[in-house]
Amino acid sequence: MFGLIPKEEAFFELFRKAAHNMIEGSRMLKTMMEDFRNPVEQARRIKDIEHIGDGLTHEIARRLNQTFITPIDREDIHGLASALDDVLDLVEAVADRFVVFKVDKPTETAIKLGNILYQAAVAVGAGIDQLGKPQANLNEYGVRVNSLENEADRVTRDAVSALFEHQQDPIAVIKWKEIYENFEEGTDRCEDVANILERIALKHI
Repeated sequence: MFGLIPKEEAFFELFRKAAHNMIEGSRMLKTMMEDFRNPVEQARRIKDIEHIGDGLTHEIARRLNQTFITPIDREDIHGLASALDDVLDLVEAVADRFVVFKVDKPTETAIKLGNILYQAAVAVGAGIDQLGKPQANLNEYGVRVNSLENEADRVTRDAVSALFEHQQDPIAVIKWKEIYENFEEGTDRCEDVANILERIALKHI
């Protein structure tokens, strides 16, 4: 009977795969901002990564439904999977906006926000890599992500303010405001992941 219960370690491995897939998506978005050569193809490749992320999220949900005893609380497993998926959804949404809005090239702000989002994703991935390890210190990754989220918030706020002050084309204001805010929301979702990791750490001290 007990042999039919999936090994709990599988959850940690799936989370690591999901996190590193998310990092890869954010890395590709960062590259897209820095080397904007073929946005349609670049966005398509990011979409492929997002599909892989969806598959991993579904696999985590499937295992959660089949596992009687989980290594961490069920609500934390569900929340962590959802938050990771949300980050990747926003990465894909940003890339898609550049294609749909027919943007000529990224602004310096977009390049900066792409780099901040990538750094936040890397920090989140480093924290998830510690899941299941004895004496893991998850709080340090939360501090890093929080700092990056604050920076993204500041950059976005300043950029949107500058749009309304200097941009004469109202369509351009709408386009760039949405792009910047999607970038910033991506870092918000990274912070959600970090908060869940900190909650897990508190429960398992």
